[in-house]
Amino acid sequence: MSIFRRKDLQSLIQQGQQNSGLKRVLGTFDLTLLGIGGIIGAGIFVLTGIGSLTAGPALSLAFIVAAIACAFAALSYAEFASVISVSGSVYTYTYATMGEFFAWLIGWDLVLEYGLAASAVSTGWSGYLQSFLSGFGIHLPMAISAAPGAIPGEITYFNLPAFIIMILITWLLSIGIRESARVNNIMVFIKVSVVLLFIVVGVNYVKPENWQPFMPYGFDGVFKAAALVFFAYIGFDAVASAAEEVKNPAHDLPRGILYSLGICTVLYVIVAAILTGIVPYQQFAGEDHPVSLALRVAQQDWVAAFVDIGAVAGMTTVILVMMYGQIRVFFAMSRDGLLPPIFSEIHPVHKTPFKATWMIGFMAALVGGFVPLSTLGELVNIGTLAAFSLVSLAVLIMRRTHPDLHRAFRCPGVPVVPILAIAFCVFLMLELQLITWIAFGVWFLIGLCVYFGYAQRHSLLNKLPAGH
Repeated sequence: MSIFRRKDLQSLIQQGQQNSGLKRVLGTFDLTLLGIGGIIGAGIFVLTGIGSLTAGPALSLAFIVAAIACAFAALSYAEFASVISVSGSVYTYTYATMGEFFAWLIGWDLVLEYGLAASAVSTGWSGYLQSFLSGFGIHLPMAISAAPGAIPGEITYFNLPAFIIMILITWLLSIGIRESARVNNIMVFIKVSVVLLFIVVGVNYVKPENWQPFMPYGFDGVFKAAALVFFAYIGFDAVASAAEEVKNPAHDLPRGILYSLGICTVLYVIVAAILTGIVPYQQFAGEDHPVSLALRVAQQDWVAAFVDIGAVAGMTTVILVMMYGQIRVFFAMSRDGLLPPIFSEIHPVHKTPFKATWMIGFMAALVGGFVPLSTLGELVNIGTLAAFSLVSLAVLIMRRTHPDLHRAFRCPGVPVVPILAIAFCVFLMLELQLITWIAFGVWFLIGLCVYFGYAQRHSLLNKLPAGH
């Protein structure tokens, strides 16, 4: 059995044109909002404060650097999405270009990106919800307000709000993508309105002297902050996971990916500039609600209350999109025999991977309840950067192996753009801490054990006769 056998690209293209049992109900508008729903959340409402401590007022530059890396990778995603309209995102693309072993590694890697990201954001959601409730004098018992060790000097056992929101999102995803998309669209409208409200109100309270010095930690601080706030852009790639539920994948998927990334980048840069213009960046130390803090400094408490609502809505959609992406990747891997069949069973009524949704959702809820955000954040970043690097490499390979293949969208500037995507992603990975690399290595060792212990022996592709 060869661990490097590849899926036939033409077969994948035909598979994407067939009925897989999932409903094709999403268009460009839905996909763009799905991408925005996955991107705008903890990044803009939480990480802006942490990032400013590393980059200073140059935080907006850090967001631009991270966005450039994402943009190059997004062009590669868009080309693949226009050709292979099958669930699984970069896992499926890698299977067709580099073979099963690398596909398994990237699928295992996506567990870090999607699964842990959903759990991580659920803890941020919990913090903003509790901040909002405290305005009405409602306070949860300390023991169930956060994960163990999340609050220095306090005894905490379990993050109950994080667990509850994960279970609610799991229920929503289990009953259907059309229902999930409707909720996502409403939540996206709320949070984008809140971000625009912050921009309109906050710009009147900017003090240019707070931008001096602009780069107190030099370019090194900007690059380190870019590696940190990269978490803020995770989500646009999950759009590609919706391939088998899109009406016109070749047309709608590339547009959904690029539109959502472009809109969010503009909002991030503007918010970062206004935020550091209202409040001296040193004041964000230990602050979990930087946007609310800036408005309170500007004595606009009524807007701060709306921001709390927007943050709750914003992070709800991020959790929804991350969980959606994780479930669809498991669905694709299971359908290929690399995971047990239960992960690809379709519910006869809801037309969703019902059992898989609840199994994955419950595990992610437990992680959100017991593990603090600080522990999860960098692992999510390194997993995402690795995925972006591989999809860019896969485009280079596909251009060489299938030069005449019809592409509804072509990544411009090949091979320069994919190479730049890889270079930017690897550079940002090197800015992460050593402990993150060690944890990343351990995770892959576990993945290798699962692959050689189960996946390789059950692979449907490896069961085919040679030449198929």
